[in-house]
Amino acid sequence: MKAAIFKEVGQPLSVESVEDPTPEPNELVVEVAYCGVCGTDLHATREGLTTACCGRILGHEFVGKIAEVGSEAAGNWKVGDRVCALPFIGCGRCVACVSGQFFQCMNKKVSGVDDQGGFAQYVTTGGLETIVLPDELELQTAALVEPLAVGLHAVRVAGLKAGSRVLIMGAGPIGLTVALWAKFFGARDVIVSELATSRAKLAETMGATHVIKPDLAGGAAALLEQVCDLSGAAPDIIFECVGAPGLLQQCMEIAPYGGKIVPVGVCEQPDSFMPFLGLIKELSVQFAIAYTKDDFETAIAMLASGRIDVTPMITDIVPLEELPYAFEELKTPSHQCKVLTRID
Repeated sequence: MKAAIFKEVGQPLSVESVEDPTPEPNELVVEVAYCGVCGTDLHATREGLTTACCGRILGHEFVGKIAEVGSEAAGNWKVGDRVCALPFIGCGRCVACVSGQFFQCMNKKVSGVDDQGGFAQYVTTGGLETIVLPDELELQTAALVEPLAVGLHAVRVAGLKAGSRVLIMGAGPIGLTVALWAKFFGARDVIVSELATSRAKLAETMGATHVIKPDLAGGAAALLEQVCDLSGAAPDIIFECVGAPGLLQQCMEIAPYGGKIVPVGVCEQPDSFMPFLGLIKELSVQFAIAYTKDDFETAIAMLASGRIDVTPMITDIVPLEELPYAFEELKTPSHQCKVLTRID
């Protein structure tokens, strides 16, 4: 099969011919139709905590059709079933796996991280972790179920209620999906802070009630003033969706007494903040990562019923042969939001 392979830090992905995957007894082989490029994939190709192994096929936001069914794969799977899958292939026996929280499995392997991923013609998935797609849901749209599930999980973890005032820092794919779900669940204000003009415009399409351009020189005080001018008060919940050092401290300065901060962006560098500030405000800081099987299933159901629309996020669709170039461009993005790789 053809696959885009990570060779080494500082080098573009390389499209090469490799052996087709062979499923374990509990696994399926999926013929990939589309695979989205995630910020995690970009992180994996540079020096840091999450650098991928040389020779790894990245990609975990994939959809397609079942090509092969393992002898002991859970579920009534048939070749040709249209599916997406959580990229965490768990042991299938622990409490986490039984409850659909595969990320918490201590013996899991992760597609595109410590197992081969979806930037290829074929990829293996777990029988328990795979979900059939409704006929009315196009595969291209379903390729965004994974980032949708990340945003949904963050909003659920935050305990967002109808009427909440929400501030989202960053309008990348995850910030946009958080905005979409915040609006869906009835937030009174969904204010998105974003520097890039193209992503700011996209935020308005994806559920933001207001979009503001932060004053970097003014810091947290200036941002809080902008938010209060629009909302009438400080935000009840702040979602930090950038993952840059210093932003957690800024969130603590903006948050009101009893406020909640939900870091969702991946920060791989040491950071510092003033605990005393959180203490005197009695702030809650709830980190959010990944998703459960129910988050995936809910996102699929809402997409299939037309109750949410995520298609504005898709800015580029490229064939596998052009992925290395598109991948390099995403390291310094301009107009791009969600880039999908089409596997022909």
